[in-house]
Amino acid sequence: MSGVGPVEPGEGTRAWDMPQADAAPVPHAPHGRCAQVYVRHRRAVYAVAAAVVVLAGGGYLYATRPEPAPPPEAPYPSQTVGVSYLGPLTGGAPRGSFAFEVELSVRSGPPVTVERMTQPYVGLSLTTDPRIPVRIATDVSRKLAITMRVTECAKVPGNAGLPFLDVTLRNTRAIEAHSFILGERYAQDLSDALQVACSNKVASSPKS
Repeated sequence: MSGVGPVEPGEGTRAWDMPQADAAPVPHAPHGRCAQVYVRHRRAVYAVAAAVVVLAGGGYLYATRPEPAPPPEAPYPSQTVGVSYLGPLTGGAPRGSFAFEVELSVRSGPPVTVERMTQPYVGLSLTTDPRIPVRIATDVSRKLAITMRVTECAKVPGNAGLPFLDVTLRNTRAIEAHSFILGERYAQDLSDALQVACSNKVASSPKS
């Protein structure tokens, strides 16, 4: 029997020489201070980035949102004001004068101010109680007593056909001058009052 020693394992046959297939590779730490900061604060960086995206998207949506429709413009005052003749007023009017009452109302829109009120006849003067300007709120009517005084009978009509009042109105939309026809009853009462006033003037004038 020859002296043969124990068989030596061949190269690469040792357990420690075999590659570790299942061993996970050791991650390499990122290089540089900024990379290390990123690794340590990665979640915070993601959160900040997400917030920036959300803010940018919100700003875009706000900038491109549809504009709301503008509120409707107020109507012209002449389209909303109504003037109604209520009838003559007895007593209190000076000689040669006569008084009657009207009611003004605003049907819709902002309040309206009556800036001026006149009548078309040269031989008549007109005053109101309360005195103008008068402000009228929506859905709240206002009564005005109107006194007319005959200043010159030759310049007033003997029979008023369709007399009207010229009224200047103002609201937040515009200032307008508008003529209101008060109807047949006002025309008849006005004609009667003019005849009485002028007949009294003739009767009271001194004879030559």
